[in-house]
Amino acid sequence: MQTLRLDFREFVPEDVEDIVRLDADPRVMKYIADGRVHTREETLAHFPRILRYPRIYANLGAWRASRRDTGAFVGWFSLKYAGKSPDIEIGYRLRSQAWGQGFATEGATALVGYGFDTLELDRIVGVTHPDNIASQRVLMKAGLADAGWGRYYDRRLRLFAILGSEL
Repeated sequence: MQTLRLDFREFVPEDVEDIVRLDADPRVMKYIADGRVHTREETLAHFPRILRYPRIYANLGAWRASRRDTGAFVGWFSLKYAGKSPDIEIGYRLRSQAWGQGFATEGATALVGYGFDTLELDRIVGVTHPDNIASQRVLMKAGLADAGWGRYYDRRLRLFAILGSEL
């Protein structure tokens, strides 16, 4: 998959160091789960799940995103089940150096289109930490509407959603 400025592809084992660096950045991890960075060992333990996800759930998972002009790693975007819920969630985690350049909105918008046009999903949700205003703006720019609050990942989170019929 491609956008104007981004290339997406499935992760391969050689990508693990990109994720180690991404998850070790306190700015990136501030609003993720408990807000703490992941150790190298934690990321190495989690990374095989990222590799397996598309084989378990066809056409879902996380995609490595890089700049089309330089090939530089930007971060990842995902469409996956939101924790234990049946909802399909759009997600993203970008290097802090890529913030403020519109990559998050560009990638999220592309995945909303993919989710509805290719996968024929009925609904896509996005969830954020209540204080993560930047991510909430990205979701709204990608077409999701503020839906109040939801309980995902054993937390009360801000919920955004879009129905395929709304496009």
